[in-house]
Amino acid sequence: MGAGELTESPRAKAAGYTSWVRSAVSLVALVLVGCSRAEPPQPDLGGASPSVAPLPGSAAPLVIPSATAPATTATSDASGPVSAAPSASAAAEDSSALPQTRDKPKAEGAAFDARVTALWNAIQKDDPDLALPFFFPVKAYQQVKGIPRPESDWKHRLVAAYSRDIHALHKRLGESPESAKLVRMEVPEAGGRWVEVDEETNKIGYFRVYGSHLRFEADGKERSFEVKSLISWRGEWFVVHLSGFK
Repeated sequence: MGAGELTESPRAKAAGYTSWVRSAVSLVALVLVGCSRAEPPQPDLGGASPSVAPLPGSAAPLVIPSATAPATTATSDASGPVSAAPSASAAAEDSSALPQTRDKPKAEGAAFDARVTALWNAIQKDDPDLALPFFFPVKAYQQVKGIPRPESDWKHRLVAAYSRDIHALHKRLGESPESAKLVRMEVPEAGGRWVEVDEETNKIGYFRVYGSHLRFEADGKERSFEVKSLISWRGEWFVVHLSGFK
């Protein structure tokens, strides 16, 4: 070491080192404080503004379906979950296409009353088409009769006679048919019987009863029309001959 060169004592060196360490510690503390004051990271909202994001723990927003969305009618019971109701456009299967049964018919009930009313309306209004619901169905006749083309016999013989009889009965109501009132249909069921296979060219059997009466009021008196023959299909009475056998 030269004569003009300054020397540093060991004590001075120690003091300088201590000062450097304190400065470094202070700098680290400042960095940590700065980090603690920074804004917390925002959640990923998929591009939505934070101002419309749901609060943590809040319920999801209510979604109102479009007014044009198709509505579903539902039914439920205590035994199971809600289920879609069957469409109102679903039609009941035509019973005349089903097999015959030996169920004994009764001259009562809503279906029977509706058919009797249909016959009465046809007579009163002179419109045979209104009475077809009470006539033995063609699909059932095709199953019953062991003849060629039973549907042709049904249309050209039986239904044609049914129509002629209705026109004739309408005339018997007089000049004011609209004033006549239906009273009831009487069916002597005790006199009915099961017609066996091969009787009257039948392939299958049915119940038959003769001598029913359609009772009505006209001019203040109770009167009646005879309904010659009713036969059954699956436990229901139908007309096959109205005023006679033709």
